[in-house]
Amino acid sequence: MELGNISQPMYGPGPEAPGSSTPGLVGMVHGFLRLVQPNALPTGGCTAEGMGNGVGGLLRALLLYELGFLVCMAIGLLFIILVPLVGCCFCCCRC
Repeated sequence: MELGNISQPMYGPGPEAPGSSTPGLVGMVHGFLRLVQPNALPTGGCTAEGMGNGVGGLLRALLLYELGFLVCMAIGLLFIILVPLVGCCFCCCRC
């Protein structure tokens, strides 16, 4: 087994949809992931080149990378809070 250059790894184009008996479901999941996280992973994290922008620049790049997941989480929390509240209002105030 050849490890290659560990200090400068070579990455492929990205995950591909595996062959399965449900290609529609696999395509839908990969479409959602491409929609939620279209940005590339920020490189150069703790190296001298990555810290050139400072910690604020690194944090901004990481937040941009995770922006889609943060939006989905905010919408989910909003539904977790609002759905029981609206249901309680409908049950208690049957006007």
